[in-house]
Amino acid sequence: MQKIEKYPHPLSQVNSNQLSLNEDEVNLAELASVLRRRIFLLAGVTGVVVTGVLFAAESVSPVYQGSFEILTKPVTGESQVLADVPQTISPGVGGAAEKEVLTTIKVLESHRVLDSVIKKLQPQYPSLDYGSIVGGLTIRSTEADILQVTYTNPDRKLVTDFTKLLAASYLNYSLADRQSDVDQALHFVDQQIKPLEEQVKFWQDKLRDIRVENKMIEPGDKSQQITGAIAKLSEQRLDNRLQLEEMIDKYNDLQKELAKNLGERSAHSVLSESSNYQKILGDIQEVDLEIQKQSALFTDNNPAIVTLKQQKLALLPLLEEEQTRVQRTFQSRIRELSDTDRDLGEHIHNLNNDIGNLANIVRNYNNIQRQLQIATSALDQFTTKQQGLQIEKAEKQQPWELLDPKLEQVNQPPYIGVKTQLYLTLGGVLGLVLGIGSALVADKLSNIFYSSKELKDASRVPILGIVPLRKELGSATQERAIGGPQLANHPSFFEVFRSLYTNILLLGSDSPIRSIVISSAGQGDGKSTVAAQLAQAAAAIGQRVLLVDANLRAPNLHRQLGLMNIQGLTDVISQDLDWHNIIERSPQEENLFIMTAGPVPPDSVRLLASRKMQVLMENLQESFDLVIYDTPPLLGFADAYLLAANTNGIVLVAGLGQLKRTALKQVLEEIQISGTPMLGIIANKSKEAVPASYDYYQRYYNQNIKNEKVSQTAQLESENLANGSGKRQ
Repeated sequence: MQKIEKYPHPLSQVNSNQLSLNEDEVNLAELASVLRRRIFLLAGVTGVVVTGVLFAAESVSPVYQGSFEILTKPVTGESQVLADVPQTISPGVGGAAEKEVLTTIKVLESHRVLDSVIKKLQPQYPSLDYGSIVGGLTIRSTEADILQVTYTNPDRKLVTDFTKLLAASYLNYSLADRQSDVDQALHFVDQQIKPLEEQVKFWQDKLRDIRVENKMIEPGDKSQQITGAIAKLSEQRLDNRLQLEEMIDKYNDLQKELAKNLGERSAHSVLSESSNYQKILGDIQEVDLEIQKQSALFTDNNPAIVTLKQQKLALLPLLEEEQTRVQRTFQSRIRELSDTDRDLGEHIHNLNNDIGNLANIVRNYNNIQRQLQIATSALDQFTTKQQGLQIEKAEKQQPWELLDPKLEQVNQPPYIGVKTQLYLTLGGVLGLVLGIGSALVADKLSNIFYSSKELKDASRVPILGIVPLRKELGSATQERAIGGPQLANHPSFFEVFRSLYTNILLLGSDSPIRSIVISSAGQGDGKSTVAAQLAQAAAAIGQRVLLVDANLRAPNLHRQLGLMNIQGLTDVISQDLDWHNIIERSPQEENLFIMTAGPVPPDSVRLLASRKMQVLMENLQESFDLVIYDTPPLLGFADAYLLAANTNGIVLVAGLGQLKRTALKQVLEEIQISGTPMLGIIANKSKEAVPASYDYYQRYYNQNIKNEKVSQTAQLESENLANGSGKRQ
């Protein structure tokens, strides 16, 4: 029996906080959809804003505006000299070019700068205070290194007096601020130089000590010398070992040769290298030959034969002595080579220990050199900085320069002589912006999903497919049925479910998807229709598909398919009927089979949780390429969860424009808690624009039909012409 492959839960990596609705920016298509839904709110907000702007236009009163510009980085003789000196703070320390512009503006609007100006004006303007000044003062950066200062007030004389004093105060502030910054920087540099000098001296002493202790100038050179000596000794040891192995082999061959009888010894043995041994052996062989000759003529007691045997007996001890001498020579040479190998090994080992010790010395030496280099570099930088700051401190010219002060009369900033048409335009634009914002906020606060993007952002679950409303597919409304009205015969609409089935197949890259549960959060999401159309799409591409109506609470699938619901799933489980006799073949697709629900049982959960149901599901999965179960909604019912535990997972159908956000959140939380495998979501009833791929397929399909009709017409005309010619003949 085949084991059902479960797929990873798509919500297992998403915590409960991530299930909250995501407030991302909407794209243009979503924006247009939101505005269509909230057109009345948009029109109302725009009308209110336009009315308010027109009312405000009636109360415009003339005011005066004084303004001047300050160049925060002028080119002066002193600044040119400082530009050539390295490590200075640079001219105009308090300027916007060297500090953050917003910080500079904040300082210029503070009590620190404005209080002195207000104090000078208060004898003439007693009611003047910091709050009234800041309310009419505007400072902004219009260009690089330029600040524009504007003061607006109905009192023309106050505007003139204030702007003059303010400009002078800003120029004095720039010089004092730069001198203060230079003094602080110089004080900081002076504090840093002495510790750096001590660090440089400390590391220089450490470098000297490590050279003296190890009697070397550069550890790297000594390391190369030792490495070269190790390589040379290793080569000598290798040659010595080759000689040792050769001597041991010869000695072993000698022992084997001596173990043989005198007459069996080879002429090319190790003993052949000894001339004395060969001479004695030759004499013995000559005596043996002479004994053989005399034995043919005389008996063994003959004096000649006795003499020859005595000669042989006298030569044998000499031969043994020569054998012993050769063995001792080999043994001595082997000991000598072994001692040499041991000595070379000890020498190499000692040198390797020296290399290891030297590695620590080199590491310490390099660390000291690096620290010395860092300290020396820092000392050089601070010394150069000190010299530059001392030169900069001598500069006395004001860093800022006043540009183009002026006074003008205005109505209400920032417009002069605004007409009704301009106010209408301004009010319309502002009202439209506020209306769009209100529409977006109201739409986000609603409890309904309207687009697949909202659904995907809120659920964090893969969208397997988007099923559009049929009215957006054009004028094609012809339908074909699976025993009754079912799937629209619109090519691009059919492609939606082919693509949907393909996406589901791709989820099972390692093991195929063999059975799925189709369900939804609540009623009216179109899950039964999607299940039927998905089954037909899978069957149309050659899959053997079984569609099971597992909604035992309120069976509805048979009505959509135009079938009778006399016997079905309930009878197979409760009455032990053979399921082969219950299923029906679709008249439209020969690969599609349907099992209706049958009579409504008193307790559907008990039937679906039974062992018979599990065995039935396993048998169905073995008999069909794909089994699709249409189940009751997930909220409030356990039916879908029981079935999904024995399938590859749940596919959730979400009806756009109907599904509530709270319902989806609750369903996703229940799925996550139950551990039910979830394959993804199908966005149904989408009013979004049909994807370009479907439009392209529709044009391709229509063009093929047109070409086929033209080809058939041409072929018919050709046949008629041929028949006419035959008759004339």
